[in-house]
Amino acid sequence: MLYIKIISLCIILAGVETLHGITRTIFIAPKIGNKRAKQYSVISGTFLAFVVCYILVPGLNINVDYQLILLGLTLSGFMAMFDIILAKFVVKQKWRTVMSDFNPAEGNYLLFGLMVLVIIPYVVMKLRGLP
Repeated sequence: MLYIKIISLCIILAGVETLHGITRTIFIAPKIGNKRAKQYSVISGTFLAFVVCYILVPGLNINVDYQLILLGLTLSGFMAMFDIILAKFVVKQKWRTVMSDFNPAEGNYLLFGLMVLVIIPYVVMKLRGLP
């Protein structure tokens, strides 16, 4: 049952982040440019991931620190794979463009957002005062 809840969390998070990306592309990128919009969206995307985890992670009843970090690694890995698959096979971007989103040297900060996602479940449970 726990695996189903974790998969559900991954899918919900992917849905929220997809809507976030669509919103960024339609409303923000035309005003400030795609590159800057992507850079700023790491902050708002991380916030959205935090909100989703704040609502859903306590229901998983995971109370061991290393298991919360493993959950964060799972979420981060799922989101990285989801982003790659979406960009390559749905949006039809070239591999170089897909992979550049993960490269801070090119001014893209998605990798940092994924790194923060690793600790979000742990932080959520500590903020909620749960073991």
